[in-house]
Amino acid sequence: MPEKDLALVEKAYEFALKAHEGQLRRSGEPYLDHPLETASIVADLQLDASSLAAALLHDVPEDCGVPLQEISDRFGHEVGRLVEGVTRLDKLAHPGEDASESQVESLRKMFVAMAEDIRVVLIKLADRMHNMRTLKPLPPKDRQRVAKETMELFVPLAHRLGIWQLEWELEDLAFRYLEAKKYHETARLVASRRAERERYIARVCRTLEDELASAGIDADVGGRPKNLYSTHIKMEKYASQGKEFSDIYDLLALRVLVEHSQDCYSALGVLHSLWHPLPGQFDDFIATPKGNMYQSLHTVVMGPEARPLEIQIRTHEMHRRAEYGVAAHWRYKEGAKPDIGFEEKITWLRQLMEWQRELSSYAFVESLTTDIFADEVFVYTPKGDIKELPAGATPLDFAYRIHTDLGHRCVGAKVNGRLVSLDCRLHSGDTVEIVATKAERGPSRDWLNPDLGFVKTAHAREKIRQWFRKQQREENIERGRALLEKELKRLGLSLGDHKRIAAVFKFDGLDEFLVALGCGDISRRQIATQLTAPEERRRPPPAPTPHRTVAPTIEVLGVGDLLTHLATCCNPVPGDDIVGFVTRTRGVSVHRRDCPNIASEDEKERLVKVSWGKVNQHYPVPVHVEAWDRVGLLRDISAVVSEERVNISSVTSTEKDGITSINLVLEITDNRQLSRLMSKLEGVRGVTNVTRGETKRES
Repeated sequence: MPEKDLALVEKAYEFALKAHEGQLRRSGEPYLDHPLETASIVADLQLDASSLAAALLHDVPEDCGVPLQEISDRFGHEVGRLVEGVTRLDKLAHPGEDASESQVESLRKMFVAMAEDIRVVLIKLADRMHNMRTLKPLPPKDRQRVAKETMELFVPLAHRLGIWQLEWELEDLAFRYLEAKKYHETARLVASRRAERERYIARVCRTLEDELASAGIDADVGGRPKNLYSTHIKMEKYASQGKEFSDIYDLLALRVLVEHSQDCYSALGVLHSLWHPLPGQFDDFIATPKGNMYQSLHTVVMGPEARPLEIQIRTHEMHRRAEYGVAAHWRYKEGAKPDIGFEEKITWLRQLMEWQRELSSYAFVESLTTDIFADEVFVYTPKGDIKELPAGATPLDFAYRIHTDLGHRCVGAKVNGRLVSLDCRLHSGDTVEIVATKAERGPSRDWLNPDLGFVKTAHAREKIRQWFRKQQREENIERGRALLEKELKRLGLSLGDHKRIAAVFKFDGLDEFLVALGCGDISRRQIATQLTAPEERRRPPPAPTPHRTVAPTIEVLGVGDLLTHLATCCNPVPGDDIVGFVTRTRGVSVHRRDCPNIASEDEKERLVKVSWGKVNQHYPVPVHVEAWDRVGLLRDISAVVSEERVNISSVTSTEKDGITSINLVLEITDNRQLSRLMSKLEGVRGVTNVTRGETKRES
């Protein structure tokens, strides 16, 4: 750093040293260690002198009673503003469903501060990083709370800002405290074959470097470590497919760094001529960068010894942005080029701040988790412009992202030139064209039904709700009353005291509740879950006796639904103390812990922890469906039921005057599943009414 900048940092250090004199952390270390380590992380991110000074001073106002104005007077307005911003963010809540209004507002403040100066949040991330590194002295309950907040808010935030350096370590530290056993099991497995992997990677690197040099491409080739949490996620995914730890191909990974973008594609050609690429395993994030500015070519090839090998190819500049994200904008090294595209790279943040002015507090938090922190897809407008949407987004989400009025007038969509339903899922590379009516019209209330899947983003959902809120109050009351009566009839519930209904949802009067229901603030699914007593939610009354009980699942390392089978040598039954043995071809075999075969097993590393899962009970629920008679009606109804993984134990139908009445008996686990399924049945073409029938009682 230039001398004048170093002087500012030194002055801030001396002031913090004096202010924190005599203060200790819970671990017994001098309190100054914390701001000093925070500033060290900020320096690793290569931020500017003002950021370093603010990192050193960030706890002085809160813990030492020094007024913010004094900070500004001593160190300048810029440093004072950064310290004030970080101080405001000291009490943050993770964006969860149970967050209080004050917690939600603190989260909103965080993003307001970030829009004003993104360095505030970068310092906060550094602050959280050091807190996570020194979390051990806290009580277990506090460790869990901080780790959960880190995983739910700070990890996705670091990802969205493109700062891989912080993201992977925060993720691993949170994983360590949230799931300690799985963390240590993963670390042990990774370490067990590290030497072998490193020898293999070194050999492959030499081969690839020689080939690239022969082609005249100057490149740095090296191994790319994968963090423990990502490895754990891969292990669970592979285990569900009956594969072993050794089958995880992207534990073996290379990174190729070149000078220019065109060299990336030249290196890719050399790579694919050297080793055969695996189909469907190539991504071009250079032509289509991710929303967090990440650029690279990704490919998977069948390397030496027939081992799949993941390789990333990027320029040195792309690598710097991948490591430091938006923090790279403040790089202070002499000769560094200014990041002139910085404002374009954080357009998502500007968009977020526009939403926060429009949305309610809880809708704003919902938009963070579903729109900003979710995985993204990149789709094209007919003019070729790229729009970023969360994974699972639909054409309706796309329409509302373009313009609110376009969403309201949407009547259809074309994806890649073909007409599609409005609930279809968009994928990266799709070209989306919205078919809109010229006449004034509003959205459909079905779009707000989460069971029908028309919208994914909180942004689109809130725009639809706003439209309905603007409708006449009396119209919303009538609509809400009709929806309530229909839902109660469907579920076979009887609640004569309407005041109780309003009280359950914490409304002062029934009309206010009906308005909220009519405009979509309350969904029909919420009625199914909230209007029943806790003991009733677990099973749909009035069927007190389960129709059948499904055998308990086996959970392997805490994960259910993996490929398992009960060993015939000891025949374990629910309640036995059991252990799993990882076979080479048949997944995990489950044995009693005292089984002689297990006691005499030499390869102890193939033994894994297993446990008996939950016993699932299914209850018979009669459902009555009325529909216009047509060919294929029963087939379509059966398909909807099958998609929900619900069994039909009996079905009868009658037809009169073109109207078909179908009586189904469905094996349901709870009211929420029943409500979701009945909503989907209402969407079948020709269906006019779906209600819950009476359960036949035994005499």
